[in-house]
Amino acid sequence: MQRNRRPLNPEHQLSHLPMSGLIQSRIKRLFIILAGLLIAQVLIIWAAEDLNLFESTWMTMTTLVTVGYGDFAPKTYVGRISTILMMFVGAITLLTLIVSDYIEYRFYRRERILTGRWVYAMKDHIVIINTPQTGGEQYFSRFASQMRAVPGYETVPIMILTQHFPEGLPPELADNGLVHFHGTGSDPAALKAVHAGSARHIIILASDEADPTSDSLTFDIAHRLSESNLGQKITAECVRDENRDRFTAMGVRTVIRPVRTYPEIMVRSVVAPGSEKVLEDLFNYQNDHPHRYEIDLDDLTWADIVSALIRHGIGTALAFIDENNEVVCHPPTDQEVEGKGLIVLVKSSETPDVSVVEEALDRYREFIKKWHDLQDQAAEEEAIAAKATDQ
Repeated sequence: MQRNRRPLNPEHQLSHLPMSGLIQSRIKRLFIILAGLLIAQVLIIWAAEDLNLFESTWMTMTTLVTVGYGDFAPKTYVGRISTILMMFVGAITLLTLIVSDYIEYRFYRRERILTGRWVYAMKDHIVIINTPQTGGEQYFSRFASQMRAVPGYETVPIMILTQHFPEGLPPELADNGLVHFHGTGSDPAALKAVHAGSARHIIILASDEADPTSDSLTFDIAHRLSESNLGQKITAECVRDENRDRFTAMGVRTVIRPVRTYPEIMVRSVVAPGSEKVLEDLFNYQNDHPHRYEIDLDDLTWADIVSALIRHGIGTALAFIDENNEVVCHPPTDQEVEGKGLIVLVKSSETPDVSVVEEALDRYREFIKKWHDLQDQAAEEEAIAAKATDQ
């Protein structure tokens, strides 16, 4: 092996420096040399040949790209020698080096993007830190599709900071416009690379949704971001409910349990902070929960049913079950409901019995009947008064 053999490219001796910057710097340097050579050639042709400035420039450029139209040609020895040098030095050597470096830069950029090492110029984007242990591709795909459906978020870039996908994002995620950076949220350089400071939202997923100790890593990442006053942008997953107060005290805007099956809950917590509390309550019996009541419905509107249950402190009607056993959510308020069941959000500690619901609806029927009677009576009295006035 030759000990003093020089490397193919000088930047290979500088492996500790960013390759993209070295290639770009060399391309700029070559363009400057080429520009100086072009200016010198134009001035030489202008002085040595019987051509004006525009014609000299035109001939120089056609020589550079080796087109050779033949409309102008050097006739003096000085012009011909300078043209030969221009063709060999400029057209053959410099342009070849510039094109070669540009291709090398494109390959380098593509390889860096695939492996998650390209630093994008992003702002007002969404940063997701960590990846679910299983089903990460499906989780991110559904998250992106749900986020794109939110008005105002159709084109918001999504950046994933993770050590997963070392060989590149799956095509399904890349096609949805997601990009990634290979790193961890505990690395300040990685947080800087994903431009966390200029992000619209920062989501910290639990590194292991089944391991309570993963809250320590989440806390470390959140603390680093909070030190940069980014707490109000953070939505963090917390495995142990006992740790929630610690995240809140640190200034984290939203804390949510890991729910891998429904990334839609994460989307709601990001775009509508506070809604995650309502959605979480739907999955447990600690505070509130949806309860089904088997009850006949045939003469009340949805607005009447909702009002009756709220007025009697029973809960909030969420949906009803029609005669075909279909669950109807958010029906028209002024349309009479015909069904055989109700889904009501009730207190878990004080779940009312079906008889209480039936009694509340009966009382509301009586209230409506009395109200209609009063309306009819008032209309009759008004008609009698109007008749007396006419007489």
